Amino acid sequence: MTELRIAVIVGSTRERRFAKTVADWFVGRARLQEGVKIDVIDLEVAGLPAILNFDNDAATEAYVQRIAGADAFVMITPEYNHSYPASLKQAIDVAQEEWHAKPVAFLSYGGMGGGIRAVEHLRAVMPEVHATTIRNTISLHNVWGLFDDEGNFREPERYNKSVDAMFHQLIWWARALSEAKAKTPYAA
Repeated sequence: MTELRIAVIVGSTRERRFAKTVADWFVGRARLQEGVKIDVIDLEVAGLPAILNFDNDAATEAYVQRIAGADAFVMITPEYNHSYPASLKQAIDVAQEEWHAKPVAFLSYGGMGGGIRAVEHLRAVMPEVHATTIRNTISLHNVWGLFDDEGNFREPERYNKSVDAMFHQLIWWARALSEAKAKTPYAA
């Protein structure tokens, strides 16, 4: 069986963001999955222009190529004002057919809501670029208390099964959609 490429998109670019702490924990667990190669796309360092003008500069083109090369995605998003960050919206919009017929999973984090409203908004957006969202989502509620001062997850075993279940579902969809596209090209 061929190795799948899973792009993990770290969606926050704010100063003092907590996204890197969450991403480091998640990617560590994700790399334990068999049959996948993890490509971390941190929007903080991806270099997409602040204003989307669709004039593909080198950073934008490199980003789009990474999206094109991925078989599936995990979007890590905080919840800002009951939705997801503008940086993540721009990252979705800059690519188009590169998202087609590929599955997307979500890991959200925040306060009491754990970022679930951000995910609900993303579930409405991703079908517009012909991506398929999977059912299983990880939501980290009151995230700042889940990690110690060094960025270590206090109780990782509490979420390990959820990460594994999400990956099994994501991998199933990625293989199913890849096989379907091999038989019949996807038409948007």
